[in-house]
Amino acid sequence: MFCPNPLQQSKGPGMTIHDPSLRLALKTLILTGMLDTLDARLAQTRDGKLGHPEFLQVLCEDEIARRDTAALARRVRRARFEQHSTFEDFDFTVCRLHCWSRENPCGTSTRPPSSAPRRRHQVRQMLADLAGGHADRTIGQRMREYTRPVVLIVDDFAMREHTPTQSDDLYDLVSDRAIAAKPLILTSNRAPKDWYPLFPNPVVAESLLDRLINTSYQVLMDGPSCRPRKRPGTATT
Repeated sequence: MFCPNPLQQSKGPGMTIHDPSLRLALKTLILTGMLDTLDARLAQTRDGKLGHPEFLQVLCEDEIARRDTAALARRVRRARFEQHSTFEDFDFTVCRLHCWSRENPCGTSTRPPSSAPRRRHQVRQMLADLAGGHADRTIGQRMREYTRPVVLIVDDFAMREHTPTQSDDLYDLVSDRAIAAKPLILTSNRAPKDWYPLFPNPVVAESLLDRLINTSYQVLMDGPSCRPRKRPGTATT
């Protein structure tokens, strides 16, 4: 009598139909990612390359790797980077350094590499979102969304004058992240000394900018703009 392996049934070369009960069990345990590598691991077991403990260990490692990859993809999507880059494939000689800074001159690229996922926002979009929170009384919830990320990137800081409400929101955000000991990355086309006149309340400005300027690393980017390389018809190397 021939008894097929309950874990799999062959259906032509390179094709496997898994036992529905096994699929259901893995789905219940939220381990369906193991099905992606189960065939290869079973083959290694049949070849004597894996014992039973090793078989279980590598399946667990496969599931952990799958979850890490999926989590990284989710964080990158939530960060809403305009373009993705890593330290390994980023060409520092062509476009200089992506600015992880408090200031940078006009035109210099300010998009950080996405090796470590972060949350990135244009300051005008962030302030508009917080303004909506004042309107519908969800300001606390919305503020927590900007406090929660491990690293928050605020792009185009101090581009224009702020209203009193915007100044207060920025003060609360910076204070909350400072209390939580979470890094904040700002990029700006102005030097820090030019930020003060943009805030209507000098007391708020002094308190806010004192926290930003005197507790930060500042990187001045004086390289050429990267935007000419994106001009239509420009050849990329």
